[in-house]
Amino acid sequence: MTDFSDRLPPNAFRRMDETPDELFYEPPRLVTHIDDGAIAGVTATYRRHLPAGGRILDVMSSWVSHLPNDVDYGEVVGHGMNAEELAANPRLDRWFVQNLNTTPALPLDDNAFDGAGLCVSIQYLTNPAAVMTDIARVLKPGAPLIVTFSHRCFPTKAVAIWQSISSEGHGQLVRMYLEAGGFEDIQLVEAVPPSPGCDPLYAVIGRAP
Repeated sequence: MTDFSDRLPPNAFRRMDETPDELFYEPPRLVTHIDDGAIAGVTATYRRHLPAGGRILDVMSSWVSHLPNDVDYGEVVGHGMNAEELAANPRLDRWFVQNLNTTPALPLDDNAFDGAGLCVSIQYLTNPAAVMTDIARVLKPGAPLIVTFSHRCFPTKAVAIWQSISSEGHGQLVRMYLEAGGFEDIQLVEAVPPSPGCDPLYAVIGRAP
């Protein structure tokens, strides 16, 4: 893991609401957090980069994974903060609840997955370098991590640095996270360009070393 804290302002990872995350995520939210166009962009990006038949890790998941319905995967393992949401997700073969802000190490084997997705939740991580490093550990060499994000968030739980910069800055910040975690061949993709009345969607894709 590479330390990049000296490249960010003080208190970059502070939040308006510093109460335990378990309290905030205790009530299930069986809703989607981006519009249909952005969801389609997530699915299309997963279709292009996640290998059919592979073992997939869905990090910071909920009751939907946005994986393409017509693609079969060997196994989909979900992580999230609410058991009821995860239990309602039909794409997950198994799942576990864990607060990555207090425990970034995943209870998963090394080199176990062929790809991973992290959808519209990267803005809530307070120690993203540690989380990215452990995701890299559980991925097979060369396997992709796809981090997607839009302009929406829960403002009280999003870290300060995320709320202080533009969408272009978000892409550079996520690239920094992946670099700190050891990912390689990192690319930024504008999956759904901004347009009036619609949610944009951006993706940063890296490969495990």
